Amino acid sequence: MQEIIKINQNEQGEVRVNARELHEALEIKTQFNKWIERMIEYGFTEEIDFWSFLSKTQNGGRPSVEYNLTISMAKEVAMIQRNEKGKEVRNYFIQVEDRYKKLANDPSYQMALGLKASQLLLDQKDQIIAEMKPKALFADAVDASDGSILVGQLAKTLRQNGVNIGQNRLFKWLREHEYLGSRGEQYNLPTQKSMDLRVMETKTRTVNNPDGSIRTTHTTKITGKGQIYFINKFLSEKENVA
Repeated sequence: MQEIIKINQNEQGEVRVNARELHEALEIKTQFNKWIERMIEYGFTEEIDFWSFLSKTQNGGRPSVEYNLTISMAKEVAMIQRNEKGKEVRNYFIQVEDRYKKLANDPSYQMALGLKASQLLLDQKDQIIAEMKPKALFADAVDASDGSILVGQLAKTLRQNGVNIGQNRLFKWLREHEYLGSRGEQYNLPTQKSMDLRVMETKTRTVNNPDGSIRTTHTTKITGKGQIYFINKFLSEKENVA
């Protein structure tokens, strides 16, 4: 069977057709963007019949919107053209469908797909390890993080896991990186940045003075989410505070 248009196959064995290549194969004179929008309006559904994505660009150029189509959609689009070229392409897709249906029942083909998927996983192992490493580091560093803790307790946990930092230096680092206020009434209290990230909270309590007056105290604490955030940040980036 002569290849009229390239058929792309992913690691799951699913076959796709690039819409721009189909546009060229059908020798359509209308601009691609206008043509594909009109084709989609015939009743095709994204994530079922087609998938859109941005093309990779070189030299900082503007990416274009591209589309991958199922064989079924590509076949119908060819038929919609109502000309000899459309008929030729449609018949080609019918042959492609028949070929892949036969392959789907071939045990050796299914085995080959499994091997291909396994090889892809091996090729991506370094990326997977890099993505999982912060979670593993945190699991080793903290047994439970449901409750909030003091900044000093966070510093202690970091020290136990090789980060050269104490409570005062951690407070300084948090101020320098705008997690804590650095002046006035907001000194060492969570900034809006910390509140938006939900990594810190303020515990407020009232204290009765010996003279009968009442004063209010504010204590900064690291939330459970904050413990994950800061421990992963220091360990994964190997950040050390002098």
